[in-house]
Order: sequence, then C-alpha cells, then structure tokens
Amino acid sequence: MLELREGRASVERLELGQVGVGARAAVFVDRDPAGDRVGPRAQVLAVAQLRIGAQRAEKRLLEGILGTLASEAANEELEDLVAVLFIEALEGRQRHVDILKRRRGSRCEDPAMRVAVVGHVEWVEFARVEAVPKAGDIAHALETWEEPGGGGAVAAVQLARLAGSCVLFTAFGSDELGRRSRAELTRFGVEVRAIPEAEPTRRAFTFVDAGGERTITVLGEKLRPRGGDSRLPWHELRGLDAVYFVSGDAEALHHARLARVLVAAARELATLREAGVELDALVGSGEDESELYHPGDLDPPPRVVVTTSGGLGGWLQPGGPFRPAPLPGPIVDAYGCGDSFAAGLTFALARGDPIEDAVALAARCGAAVMTGRGPYSAQLDAEAAAL
Repeated sequence: MLELREGRASVERLELGQVGVGARAAVFVDRDPAGDRVGPRAQVLAVAQLRIGAQRAEKRLLEGILGTLASEAANEELEDLVAVLFIEALEGRQRHVDILKRRRGSRCEDPAMRVAVVGHVEWVEFARVEAVPKAGDIAHALETWEEPGGGGAVAAVQLARLAGSCVLFTAFGSDELGRRSRAELTRFGVEVRAIPEAEPTRRAFTFVDAGGERTITVLGEKLRPRGGDSRLPWHELRGLDAVYFVSGDAEALHHARLARVLVAAARELATLREAGVELDALVGSGEDESELYHPGDLDPPPRVVVTTSGGLGGWLQPGGPFRPAPLPGPIVDAYGCGDSFAAGLTFALARGDPIEDAVALAARCGAAVMTGRGPYSAQLDAEAAAL
C-alpha cells in the first residue's frame, strides 16, 4: 500500500496498481455530488501505470519519476516526494478537491494561483488640496501626480501583488495615455490583454483633501472590453482560479464565468442582469446608491452579497455585519480602497477561505490602501497578507 501523508496525517490510501496509466475511466475523488458548476462531481483521469517489480517498488517508482536520489535522503523524505507528485497530478485537474487541499505553511506549498480581472482603465491626474474647492473658489494643490487608475487597473495590481501575477482584460485608446497605461501596469506585474480602440483613453481628475477623501471627475466614455472581440484571448479565462469582473459587456461576463470563482462589482448591475450568470460573490459600496443590491435584482441571485460601509465595516447577505480592519497607519488617500477590497475578497475565495476570513483579508487590503498616496503605494502584498 502507498500512504499519502501531509504533516504525518494520512489523507488517502491507494494501491500502487491504481497509480496507473492506460485508458481508464475517470473516477470520483471527493465524493461530493455538488462538484463545481462546470463539471459536477469532481473527477480525475487515471494516470500511467508503472511496471514495478515486487522488490523495492517504492524506490524504483521514485527513480523512474525523479531520477536517482541522493543516497543520504531520509525515508520520510521519500514518502513526502511520492505524496507531492501524486497530489500535484490530481490538483492539476481539480484544485477544489477538499481532501487534497494543503495547509498553508506546510512544506508542500500551493501552486501559483491563476487569477484575472475584466475591467476598465483610465488615466488619472491627482491633486492634493486642503479642501475641495466650492463654486467660484481657487484651490492651490499641495501635491500632484498621475498614473493609471480605474477599477480594472487597481484590482489587477492588487491581485498581482497577492497572487504573484494577474491577467487584465481591458481596452485602451490608440494614444499616448493608452501606451503609458499599458507600460505602467506591466511594470506592476500585470499581464495586459488589450486591443487599442479608436476612441481616446478615458481620463479622470481626482481631488484628495486633507482628510484623505477623494472627489473624482471623469472625462470621456469608459472603454469596456467586449466579449465578442475575437482579438482578445478569452479562452485564457477557462479554468482560472478566479476572475473579478469590474466592467464589460454580457458576453465578457459569460467568458469570466468559465473561471472556478467569479466575483463581480455591483456598479455593473445592468450588465450582470443581462448576462444572467451565477456569481460566487457580488461586492459593492453601501454608501453609493448605484451599487446597492436588493433581493430579486439578479436571477440567479449571487451566492453571497458583500456590502461595504467604510469605517463601519459592512454587511454579508447571508451572514450579517462584519467589522472594519484596523488602519495600519494614518489616512492619506482613499482612492482605490473599494477595488482593492474586492480584489482581496476574490483572492481569498479563490484559495478556499471561508467567507468570514475572505472578508477579513479584503478589509485589510482596503485599509492598507488608505495609508498610501494613490492606489498602489501601500497595497497589501502576499508577505504582508500572511502575517
């Protein structure tokens, strides 16, 4: 018998003859009739059956797969390597199988998470002022800067920092601001999928006052990625661990649903209603009337609705209220907090966190952004998130 172990705890037993090749039928591995929505009941194809002699079978198995191991390797190290190889083969097809999930911090680290964002980008000019000018006033800026912004950009950079990389499906104008946006996002570790459009890149002007609150004026139409645009490699979304949908059309949302986990922004309720796909989570601000979700607004309804309320925390449906995360420093700039929150939620749900833990990480992501200038300077990364 071959016993797979994780931290010395037995998780599954299989006869060596079952680790086999050949044209065997798929078998159930998690005994969960629900499975995922794309392929209910998790299945895994049989793997190659190795011809192993009766004597020293385990050693020959390792040598055939890994090459000759150092003679001083301990027996327990060999057991771990066998377990890793077998689990890797299974997880490559079904990452959501609970019985084979690894514990964070164990020697068998999780494979790189594959995540994406579908959404818009705009070029933002920022001006820090003591107070937003009233009609007829002249305000003197204490500081100015500019960089790509918009929900798609902010969420993609946050996910790239948590997961190591992120693919962004978006649209840019065929202009200098579009080229600068692409270059900046690439520098942040985002893999951009965008075809230049004839329209100019959308711009925005943002006041940031002494209390860190932002006031935004947008210039031009939002450039949304279109699901029917065959120039975009929409097939890359199939099988991803998670997608966060910020903006786009109904067809783009159908492509996004090919991921294992789909989170969407409530600000696009009209598009979500038209697409009619099930969301794993809907997230929006309770302080913005355009983002409020009411039961019956979507069919099918989201599995969970997360409504944020700034320093008060927020509300889960179902689940009830949740607390805000403590600020890790003084408030500097609120721009990007909401989309960083949503990106953190997407990341946590993708790795299998319970919704309460996912919201806790999301709240930390939103709080961290408030302590830096612009949306990117203080975003939480993977190392900080693990603390």
